[in-house]
Amino acid sequence: MRLPMPDPARRTFPAAPESVGRVRGFVDRTLTLWGVDGRADDVRLCVSELATNAVTHGTVPGHGFTVTVTAEDDAVCIEVGDPSPRRLRLRNPTNGDTVGRGLQLLGALSDEWGVTEHGMVGKTVWSRFKITPAPKKAPC
Repeated sequence: MRLPMPDPARRTFPAAPESVGRVRGFVDRTLTLWGVDGRADDVRLCVSELATNAVTHGTVPGHGFTVTVTAEDDAVCIEVGDPSPRRLRLRNPTNGDTVGRGLQLLGALSDEWGVTEHGMVGKTVWSRFKITPAPKKAPC
């Protein structure tokens, strides 16, 4: 018998640098609640990059960004939605560049990722991580 998947966890954050740490905490608590720990470090790092991009490039005055965590049978999906119509741009930074590696990191750590454009009302950047559920503890 297959157990039902938990409802997606969703939260909106203000467009402020301190939100990035709050996003990590939100995702970490959600994964712990769901018993997902095998890819938690990859998920936290990628959601930090996406939240940083949303704060830096994706928000418009008076609007924050939304983070959604969804469980599937064999994967966790994170989505970061922002209201800016500004398109993502994959960069090719040089060794001396201090920015521009976030999407490359996302591609290296997640199993797949992409962008859903919403026209003039923003976009959602998503990434999917294949996971193995944490083993159930035997009763004492």
